[in-house]
Amino acid sequence: MTKISIANPPRSSCSLAKQQCLNCHSQFREIRPLVTGAVITHRFIKDFRDAEEAKANVNAILECSNLDYHEMHKFEENIDGNLVFRAKKDGVHLVYVLDKSMRIIFLRAFRSFSEYGKFLSNKKEIRKILARV
Repeated sequence: MTKISIANPPRSSCSLAKQQCLNCHSQFREIRPLVTGAVITHRFIKDFRDAEEAKANVNAILECSNLDYHEMHKFEENIDGNLVFRAKKDGVHLVYVLDKSMRIIFLRAFRSFSEYGKFLSNKKEIRKILARV
């Protein structure tokens, strides 16, 4: 696992309507200032086949820089108090979780919506990944 320490924006910056937060969903905007860190799973990096591309996407998501994203911080569901979100860029679905410790954990990236759907419905697998982090 790769851990990243992040600087949080002031509470007001996420609540301002600006170009960066254009597609940001309100559920994420409310909790973003409370995030304490981020973790990138090895599988997330492997899904991109390029560590630099994976890290660039992670940084864009953490900074709410969604200029290239069709969706950003779309809330999917709550699994045992862990909030599952998705971002979508060029047909790639990036799945990440805000855990109970207020860390963003980047789980997987999918090029196929059906594979993404299968992963999201497999809550046992998601719980197993979160337990290892």
